[in-house]
Amino acid sequence: MSTGRTSGSDDKPRGSLFDAVRDRSRVVSTETSAAVPRGLRIATAYSWRVIVVAAAIGILVWLVIQLKLLVIPLLIAILITALLWPAFAWMLRRRVPRWLAIVISVVGTLAIVTGLLWLVVWQIMQQWDSVQASTVAAIDQFRQYLIDGPLHLSSEQIDDLLDQGWAFIQEQAELLWSGALAIGSTIGHVVTGAVLAFFILLCLLADGAGIWRWTLRLFPKKARPAADGAGRAGWITVVNYARTQLLVATIDAIGIGAGAALLGVPLAIPVAVLVFLGAFVPIVGAVVTGAVAVFLALVYNGPWIALWMLVVVLGVQQLEGHVLQPLLMGSAVKVHPLAVVLVVAGGAMIAGIPGALFAVPLAAFVNVVAVYLAERAWETGRKPSGDLIWSTVPRQRRVRP
Repeated sequence: MSTGRTSGSDDKPRGSLFDAVRDRSRVVSTETSAAVPRGLRIATAYSWRVIVVAAAIGILVWLVIQLKLLVIPLLIAILITALLWPAFAWMLRRRVPRWLAIVISVVGTLAIVTGLLWLVVWQIMQQWDSVQASTVAAIDQFRQYLIDGPLHLSSEQIDDLLDQGWAFIQEQAELLWSGALAIGSTIGHVVTGAVLAFFILLCLLADGAGIWRWTLRLFPKKARPAADGAGRAGWITVVNYARTQLLVATIDAIGIGAGAALLGVPLAIPVAVLVFLGAFVPIVGAVVTGAVAVFLALVYNGPWIALWMLVVVLGVQQLEGHVLQPLLMGSAVKVHPLAVVLVVAGGAMIAGIPGALFAVPLAAFVNVVAVYLAERAWETGRKPSGDLIWSTVPRQRRVRP
C-alpha cells in the first residue's frame, strides 16, 4: 500500500513558513529577476526598508500630534526634571530626605520664576510712560522720514495708508472675535497642561527610578539590558544638554541685560528675561532675542546706540560660546550649528514653538540611543564612541609636544 511519499526530498520534513523564508535554497528565481542588475536589486532592497522606516516615523509623528495635549506636558516635565536633576541629585547624595529635596527644588524654581515675572512687571510699570512717549516720538520721526526721505510721500498718502490699514483691521475683527472661543479653549488647555506637567514633574522626582523599571518591563527580557543602558545614556545626554543650555541662557541674559541697562535701552529686565527664555532654543532663540534688543535700541535710542547694542549681543554670544562655556563645561562637544538650525526648523514646521523647543534634545537623545545600540555598548561596558549630536563626556584636548 502506498503511504503517499515517493522518495528523495519527499522524505524531508516540510518545516514552517518561517524556515522556508530563511532557507535561501528555496527562494524562487525567474528569468526576469536574474536579468535585473545587482545594483538595482540592492537599491530596491534599501528603498522598501527606507519606506517602511519613513512610514513608521510618520505614524509616530501623527500620533504625537493627535496626543499633543498629553505629549507636550510630558516633554516639558522631563525637560524641567533634567534642569533640576543636578541640584536634586546633589541633595540626595548629601543624604537630604527625598521629600525635602523635592520641596526645595520645586519651591525654589517657582520662587525664581515668580521673581523674574515680578521684575518684568515692575519695570514695565515704571517705564511705561516714558516708553509710550518714546513710541509716539519714534512714530512721528518715522512719519517725517517718509515725507522728507527718498520716498517723498505726502501727508495725504500716509493718511490713506493708515486708513487702509485700519480698515483691514476692522475687516478682520469678526475673525478675531470668532476665534475668541478657540483662544479660551487654548487657555484652558494651557492651564490643564501646566497642572499635568507639574504633576508629572513631582512623580518623576519622587519615583523616577520606579517608573523607569516599570517601563523596562514592556520590553522582552533579552532586550531589557540594551533598553536600560540606552535609556540611561540618553538621559545623561538630556541632563547635560539642559545644564549647558541653562548656563548659556544665564550668561546671555546677564550680559545682554546689563549691556542694555548701561546703554540706556528701555525695558532692560524684560529683554534679559526674553533672552533667557529664548536661549533654550539653540542658536535660533539667541539670534531672535538679540535682534529684539537691537530693534528696541534702534527705535528708542537711535542708530549709534543700536550699533553698540549689536556689538554687546555679538560679544556676549562669542564670549559664552568660545570662552566661558568650554571653561565651565569641560570643553563639551556641541551639535554642529547647521544641524541645530535644520533640526529646530523641522521641529517648528511640525509642531510650532514646542517643536522648536524640544527638537534638539529629542534629536540628541535619539542619536545617543542609536549609537549605543549600534555599538552594543551594554555588552562591552564602554561608553559610545561614535559621533554624538551632544556628547555626554568632555572631549580630550590634544597636547602638542
